[in-house]
Amino acid sequence: MYLLMHKRNHIFRVLVIICCLGFTAFIQAQQPPLKVSKKVSFSLNRGGLLLVQGTPEEVGIDGQILNREINTIMQEAIDQGAFPGAQILLAKDGIIFYEGTFGHHTYERKQAVRPTDLYDLASLTKTTATTLALMKLYEEGLFDLDKAMGDYFPKITKRDKRDLQMREVLAHQAGLKAWIPFWSESKRKNGRFKWNTVKSDSSRRFPYRISESGLFLHRKYKERKIYRMIKQSEVSEEKEYLYSGLSYYLFPEWVERASGLPFEEYLDQKFYTPLGAETLKFNPYKYFPLERITPTEADTFFRMDTLHGRVHDEGAAMMLGVSGNAGLFSNARDLAKVYQMLLNKGQYGGVQYLSPQTIKTFTTRQFPENDNRRGLGFDKPLINYDPLLSSVARDATSQSYGHTGYTGTLVWADPVHNLLFVFLSNRVHPTRNNSKIYQLNVRPNIHNLVYDLLRSGKGSYTIGRHNH
Repeated sequence: MYLLMHKRNHIFRVLVIICCLGFTAFIQAQQPPLKVSKKVSFSLNRGGLLLVQGTPEEVGIDGQILNREINTIMQEAIDQGAFPGAQILLAKDGIIFYEGTFGHHTYERKQAVRPTDLYDLASLTKTTATTLALMKLYEEGLFDLDKAMGDYFPKITKRDKRDLQMREVLAHQAGLKAWIPFWSESKRKNGRFKWNTVKSDSSRRFPYRISESGLFLHRKYKERKIYRMIKQSEVSEEKEYLYSGLSYYLFPEWVERASGLPFEEYLDQKFYTPLGAETLKFNPYKYFPLERITPTEADTFFRMDTLHGRVHDEGAAMMLGVSGNAGLFSNARDLAKVYQMLLNKGQYGGVQYLSPQTIKTFTTRQFPENDNRRGLGFDKPLINYDPLLSSVARDATSQSYGHTGYTGTLVWADPVHNLLFVFLSNRVHPTRNNSKIYQLNVRPNIHNLVYDLLRSGKGSYTIGRHNH
């Protein structure tokens, strides 16, 4: 009798949500995710509602094996010092079938990682913020992939950049320089900062604090230094794949010009707030207590401080923490909402954020004939899989997409399997000179495990290691 009443109660709650699509963001904010049957969960996802909590068995995965093997992989990684802690989220068909936290914020083990804690997403910002904004403006007819850089950045693009096609820029095939170390370019040979760059005391001309240790940025640094160095940077004549973050320093200002809203505000209004993704923030120290934010590097060469709540990337720091290349923070669940929306063909919580065609355009390889795996902003699987180079599974389909982040983060969505993988860590704590996350194949091992378990079905799987 209890089970029958429980099931009726459960179905009633789902029907209430379906009848109140306009209030789904409110419901999500007030209640924990529903645990529903496989059948109801699938209908919820098809209706473009919310990510729902479920079990591995609901998606055809043996939960005992999944939990055992992820625990083994993660324990080894933490024991060997790949990172002090991490969050993992796995979802299929809109069902979160695994969500786990591991380790601590630091190797001192004072604060255990919680699901609500925030991580520095690093280059996941490129897809979760910048590309997302460009996709929306593309739909609104304000951004044209086949126009040139000179059309959007006339003051910054001189002759060698003026005619670079935006499609090539976003696919990292325009010939732009890979990166510019803005912080070191601002120093003299004796180690002191150049005039009108950075000072140790604040003033009217140096109002922006970029370090808790006491560094302050000149009020015109972005325009006079960053934009100028990008303008003066060389462009290769070779049209071949070279990952470049330079254009992502320029996009936030253009998004503001095109939309009439500051970059952060545009993203909040169009995506993060209606998605209920409250932890997707730049400069999270302004919004959350530091005990909810995992620290990154103990910076010994620029900011001379352990970075905590402030962006790890030096270039983004000199953009005051709000850049198109890095700067966004989040927990795993809020990040998952963005990519589940993409997997839902642009729909989430009864709201259509982007059209299916826009998502397909941006997540499709643009120049595979040039051995370039990239979509527009989004990373894609290697064209020829190499287990030593790939951060994702061998079986991740060619339609899948996502991005990796320098701090030890990854998000990957596979629309063929309706599968989502989120991995957040602070592998750069206390130093970036730590490549064990790559040496141990931590992320591809977990990703391979999931595909293997999906393929094997229930109960018939035995596992050794997942470094195929």
